[in-house]
Amino acid sequence: MAYNIPNNYQDLTPSAPLDKKTLNKMVWRSVFLQASFNFERMQAAGWLYGILPGLTKIHKNKADLAASMSHNLEFFNTHPFLVNLVMGIVLSLEQNKADIPTIRAVRVAAMGPLGGIGDALFWFTLVPVAAGITSNMAINGSVIAPFLFLLIFNLVQFAVRYFLMHWSYKMGTEAIGALTANAKEFTRAASILGVFIVGSLTSLFGGGTRLNIIIPNGEAQIDIQHILDGILPTMIPLALTLLMYFLMKRFKWTPLRCIFLILAIGIVGSGFGLWPSIWPG
Repeated sequence: MAYNIPNNYQDLTPSAPLDKKTLNKMVWRSVFLQASFNFERMQAAGWLYGILPGLTKIHKNKADLAASMSHNLEFFNTHPFLVNLVMGIVLSLEQNKADIPTIRAVRVAAMGPLGGIGDALFWFTLVPVAAGITSNMAINGSVIAPFLFLLIFNLVQFAVRYFLMHWSYKMGTEAIGALTANAKEFTRAASILGVFIVGSLTSLFGGGTRLNIIIPNGEAQIDIQHILDGILPTMIPLALTLLMYFLMKRFKWTPLRCIFLILAIGIVGSGFGLWPSIWPG
């Protein structure tokens, strides 16, 4: 039988503020936000698991705890690295025993904008920057490069988690306005930086894609790659990148199909002598 969630808690006395130990515990639990991901309620189970230590300290009344757990098990989906912002806001409302419809509305309002902000901050900025720093090290044979990448990435994301958890809990609902006031400008700036980094990586690491076509011309030779470099350095990797973009944009190709195409171009081109040989010897 479905649980009927009331509009208000039975005990409306605000609880004592949560201690730092409990807040930090919820930061660690938030790592498992998507451990029980499903297409009905998305991250709801992981969300409840993460916020539960705070709810148990706030609601001493068992009926209130049951009501809180029930409405916090409703549909939830946000960026996994920014979820602690929503946690802090919701916990602040729970602590002050706000009415349940208000908590629900705030939770939904807070989780929405964080998807775009999180993607711009982490996937389009942090990952390309960290990869740009460490990829060249890996190419040069550094064993520490992948560990350094993981260290940089995780230090940043855990620092963000801890900061947002404590800051948003103290700020309460004011945190939503403080974060989203310039969300559009922030997302655009971070996206531009991410695109700039990706473009730099295309030029830096695609520079090894060179034509191996040399045309005899009497006693001299015409090096096609040398001519192309005089027109536009790293023209070949740029052309391949634009081709992948065109295929994904126009024909809805998946990244996996693009990877197979690049692999085929490399093997076939090497076999016909268009690129330097990829085969040993």
